[in-house]
Amino acid sequence: MKMTKKLPLIFLLLFVCSCFRVEEKLEPKISYNLKESHVKSLKNPFKPITLEERSQDWGKEFIIAKKFAKELDLYRAITNFRRAEILLSDDNLYRKQEIEYNITLSYYLGQKFDDAIDYFEKSSLCYVDKSFAAFKDLLIILYESYREIENKEKTQKILELLKDNYPQTEKKILLSTALIDADVDTLKDNYLKNQNIQNMISSYEKEKKSVKTAQLLNTFIPGSGYLYIGQKKSAATAFFLNALFIYASYDFFHRGWTAAGVITASFEAGWYFGGIYGAGEEANYYNERIYESKVTPLLNRDKLFPIFLIKYGF
Repeated sequence: MKMTKKLPLIFLLLFVCSCFRVEEKLEPKISYNLKESHVKSLKNPFKPITLEERSQDWGKEFIIAKKFAKELDLYRAITNFRRAEILLSDDNLYRKQEIEYNITLSYYLGQKFDDAIDYFEKSSLCYVDKSFAAFKDLLIILYESYREIENKEKTQKILELLKDNYPQTEKKILLSTALIDADVDTLKDNYLKNQNIQNMISSYEKEKKSVKTAQLLNTFIPGSGYLYIGQKKSAATAFFLNALFIYASYDFFHRGWTAAGVITASFEAGWYFGGIYGAGEEANYYNERIYESKVTPLLNRDKLFPIFLIKYGF
């Protein structure tokens, strides 16, 4: 009988939690540390510029641009590469494509993915094949750039080209993408033999917090969801604010001040339901930071970022 009386309350709590449910989806912000020394260490895949080419106007601009690019002064590098492109004769396709590749690479290194794609699609690089000296690197640049601008169709096409021409690189790209996108299920299922990956996932899952638990705790006791994820100040604020508004609402209704009670109760409802949603959001945010702390060192240490798969530079 007692259990039957409690059922409406249980269903009400479940309904509240479902209405304010936060999806447990990680969107970590993972960055790489690109050093000038790394860029300078990358070899140039094209033929060295000749003395005759150096003496020409386009050649002078080209040399200056490469100097800027190696120092990661990418804005000035692109400006000078563009000047070299304008000054170069139209029949010199080899140097034209070298300049176009350097401009595309510069945009990519500067994380200007929209600009990299916009420039590439207007250039003659659209028509290159495996005979192009930096073809594999170009595919890596295009893969990440299309992925960053969320062009799924072209991202998949580039991935297929990598699979057909450079299968080992494609495998590394897939692993890198799974790590960056926090695709935990794929990492657990497809990389069972990779002990570093499995150790990282295991460590993350031990430390992460349950979004549902945070919301459920905050449903029963406002503030307890925040306390669960270690936010003591937020927990205290949420608890005392809810307690204050609940007491004020009760007092107004008790004194017969219905209008004031309704207004105060509406404020309390906002704090209460907002707290449930907020606890879930904060738990998800907490998990993202934990994941970032685990995966970023792994990606940098093992050079798993796509940018570190690029073999050639300026």
